[in-house]
Amino acid sequence: MPEIVNNAGIAYVHYLSFMVCFAALVLERKLLKASPNRGEATAMVITDIVYGVAGLALLISGILRVLYFGQGSDFYTQNPLFWWKVGVFIVAGTLSLYPTVTYILWAIPLRKGELPEVSSSLVTRLGWFINIEIVGFAFIPLLATLMARGVGLPSQ
Repeated sequence: MPEIVNNAGIAYVHYLSFMVCFAALVLERKLLKASPNRGEATAMVITDIVYGVAGLALLISGILRVLYFGQGSDFYTQNPLFWWKVGVFIVAGTLSLYPTVTYILWAIPLRKGELPEVSSSLVTRLGWFINIEIVGFAFIPLLATLMARGVGLPSQ
């Protein structure tokens, strides 16, 4: 029984982390605007922190699932869909660096009681990055669903 609880617990953390990542990205996209007020800029920074923490939890729980709590590492590593899923996650994570660095730079004036300079061209650029991340994250469950059903595994 404890093994089932551990497996379910890690799976739950994995799914919840994914949902929080997706929700944070959608909220980030909704909040994004030129010349934000202090509250809006602070909300963007906090939302990105939540996204980062959830992304880290997603990565760690995913690794734990592959190594210890899933269907065995061979099930995952021999499936090209798994590697596509990992690749999409890496691309989304890499793309998130630009918005994250931007928000870190926003924190500097915010700490001084000032507002960050956010132009409409910056908003457009950040919007593209976040949109691509959202599409990537929306694609990951499709790959996971197919993978869980054995699609992509070599025929026995």
